[in-house]
Amino acid sequence: MLVKFMEYSDIIKELRESNNLKQKSVAEFLGISRGLYAQYEIADKVIPVNHLNNLSNYFKTSIDYLLGLNKKRFYSKTRSDINNELFKLRLKELRTEKKISQEQLAHTLNTTHSVISAYENGKTIILTSFLYQICKEYKISADYLLGRIDEPKYLQ
Repeated sequence: MLVKFMEYSDIIKELRESNNLKQKSVAEFLGISRGLYAQYEIADKVIPVNHLNNLSNYFKTSIDYLLGLNKKRFYSKTRSDINNELFKLRLKELRTEKKISQEQLAHTLNTTHSVISAYENGKTIILTSFLYQICKEYKISADYLLGRIDEPKYLQ
């Protein structure tokens, strides 16, 4: 169990089963194999942010809910797509607000300064595990950071 600290595996399984869906159906929606999707459900593989976004749209839930960050299933005025431009700005804004450097954030995430720089320059999409850690550490909404909502900014 590689990623059990994140709760999404149990949550996506419960959502799938409560909607009477087979793993194959959800996998086909995501454009992946049933085997890969099954690995998300048993926490053997980390689900990429884009698949997390697609599942949130599919099940009509917030990414915060899927990640187990809060119990709020859905936010009003939710955009269906991740907005990388907003993400870049909001990550920088969070660092400024919390008075942390790229180096300090990299240390918190156990990664390098260049990874944080790549996120803030839009060169790469954030890893789900880093997104989760940032949201837990700073009590900020994943949906907000990813540009899917404008409020609430912080988790309750």
